[in-house]
Amino acid sequence: MRALRREPIERTPVWFMRQAGRCLAEYRALRERHDILEIARTPELCARVTRMPVDRLGVDGAVLYADIMLPLDGMGVPFHIQADLGPIVERPLRTAADVAALRVIDAQEATPYLFETIRALRRDLPGGIALIGFAGAPFTLASYLIEGRPSRDYTRTKALLYSDPVLWDALMSTLAEVLMRYVRAQIESGVDVIQLFDSWAGALSPAVYERAVLPYTTRIFAALAGTGVPRIHFATGNPALTELLAASCPDAVSVDWRIPLDEAWSRIGHHLGIQGNLDPGVCLAPFEVVADAARDVLRRAGGRPGHVFNLGHGVLPETDAEILARLVELVARETEAVPA
Repeated sequence: MRALRREPIERTPVWFMRQAGRCLAEYRALRERHDILEIARTPELCARVTRMPVDRLGVDGAVLYADIMLPLDGMGVPFHIQADLGPIVERPLRTAADVAALRVIDAQEATPYLFETIRALRRDLPGGIALIGFAGAPFTLASYLIEGRPSRDYTRTKALLYSDPVLWDALMSTLAEVLMRYVRAQIESGVDVIQLFDSWAGALSPAVYERAVLPYTTRIFAALAGTGVPRIHFATGNPALTELLAASCPDAVSVDWRIPLDEAWSRIGHHLGIQGNLDPGVCLAPFEVVADAARDVLRRAGGRPGHVFNLGHGVLPETDAEILARLVELVARETEAVPA
């Protein structure tokens, strides 16, 4: 939290996106008995998985084990997770009536299990470990709702965005309202940090992103101003969006590996924090290769206040957990003398 606020720190903090997942043997054992949504919706199981990487890897943050689709539970949209594919929306949005039927209800009523998990983690996590909450950003959720499943081209989503701006605004405004309630409830339940994931935003040009996406993401971050909780904005796939991610007024921008960290920081401005940005694929190599790549990220950070070390996207399931644990130790060792 101090790093995200660009305050003095004794070393660079580390956590990994998707750290609570398939690279951990203890998680794989749990998954043999429970599916993803069952774990996410069962507070005892969710808290256990959230804590696993803190105990196993030594990271500085516990990222809530959840799925970006969970807000749909309160919106009246049935979905499931298909193994090796991802979220499947059972009745994708096709008409204005479908959009009008989306429910906006109190977050505590929509996903009570999630907030019970947060409160339990707040009681049980070791001191000094930040609890990281998150949500999918409006564009990414809209894409799933419209396409019905992961997509390469987002053809239906783009068709709506370009052809019916009034309906697009209605959908995005609804999602922004749902997500504002969702992340505020996470904060009220005890998370220390919020990250918005706009995983599919890279499919858009800067002009279209600025017109059709940025206002709604900005609305969410504005609603969190004054809470004291640092806000991170993450998107992937298109470095041309870097400045626009910063324009949504987060406290930090999380960048993927497609742009050097020092270049990204110059583009968003050193008044903001930055998170990233080791290529997750590097972690499949021998540790000497991983160490060299991590040192390059740290070199580009230049010891400036405001850097949180992370991957440029999620941990790959084939990753050796021991590599990640050694990476945490390396970052701590290499940055102990980071100037305040």
